[in-house]
Amino acid sequence: MNKLHFTREQITKILEEIAQKEGGLNELMTLSLEALMRAERTVHNKENQDVSNGYRRRKSFGHGKLLELQVPRSRYGQFYPVLLSILKDQEEESKRLAFSLYGSGLTTEQVGEVFDELYGRHYSKSNISRIFDYAREEVQAWMERPLEAYYPILYIDAVFISTRRVDSVMKEAYYTILGVRPDRRREVLAIVNFPTESSIAWQEVLGHLKTRGVRKVNLVVSDGLKGIEQAVASEYPQAEVQLCVVHLERNVQKHIRPKEKAAVSQDFKEVFDLNNKEDTIENGWQRWLGFCRKWGTKYPSIKRMGEDQRNRLYFTCLGYDYRIRSMIYTTNWIERLNRDYKRVTKMRGALPNAEATLLLLGRVAMTRKAYSRKIPKLDYETEKFSWEE
Repeated sequence: MNKLHFTREQITKILEEIAQKEGGLNELMTLSLEALMRAERTVHNKENQDVSNGYRRRKSFGHGKLLELQVPRSRYGQFYPVLLSILKDQEEESKRLAFSLYGSGLTTEQVGEVFDELYGRHYSKSNISRIFDYAREEVQAWMERPLEAYYPILYIDAVFISTRRVDSVMKEAYYTILGVRPDRRREVLAIVNFPTESSIAWQEVLGHLKTRGVRKVNLVVSDGLKGIEQAVASEYPQAEVQLCVVHLERNVQKHIRPKEKAAVSQDFKEVFDLNNKEDTIENGWQRWLGFCRKWGTKYPSIKRMGEDQRNRLYFTCLGYDYRIRSMIYTTNWIERLNRDYKRVTKMRGALPNAEATLLLLGRVAMTRKAYSRKIPKLDYETEKFSWEE
């Protein structure tokens, strides 16, 4: 075949005509990339005594559009264009950036607008959603990963997020389990969706931990959900249960007249004296009974709280070293995570489905840098927990 010789002006004119067509910029990009790869294969063949062997198809993003490239092959399979590595790196960087923006609170439409500024005006919501495909696989693999056999402490709680199902929207429960590892680092072990919160559902979530390798737990910290202690006992019978004292105080306060809330709050603080080294569960329980007798004369609902033996579970923390009680008497650690969940979902209104919500929550949980730090003082308790050096 005779080689064609074009002047620079003729080449420029041809490129202008292509670029002006619909989809012309992407066609130019495709032609340029394929020409460079063919030239690279020619050099490869000369240097390695290899022979050209047709093409293979490969998809890649370019200028906000999907490119269908004809990638040259060689007979001995040793040729891999340098350009493909560059494109792959750029594509992965774009994916990470898009999902990072999405996980920080931006909607898919807003992420597309940011990409318009960076890469051109061709990134639609559907483009961004396709970019998230890699993130879905990554988050799913993280949620199903094998876990440690032993976690000294589990914190469990559910957050409610507006979620669409078919043609209706309601707040659904997203269950989170935060574990403390033997090395005193924290790790989110599970995020699971059920329409409502119940102890039966929690039993299923805890049971699933076993299939992923968790064999032993010493302490489970939870809110006051009815039946949660039975759910824990069914899966981890050796584990103690600490119900969240902050939730108990909120429950008490909602029965009190506004003018007496401050006095009740002060008395409540005296019941839960966490800094007394000599304190015991029984002593704490007796203080609670005194509190309920005092305020139960005005509020029958408070009196009934003193009669409920289940409320002993709010004093489990007093059986642990006094220096760590402030870290195990509430679900505060997981409540902070719940606030992060709500921060990144509040801009979106209702999430389109449970899968999209789990993707977003998973990303938030995976990227919490605070969990990489060891928690100081936890290892003061050595009788009930086993810690790594």
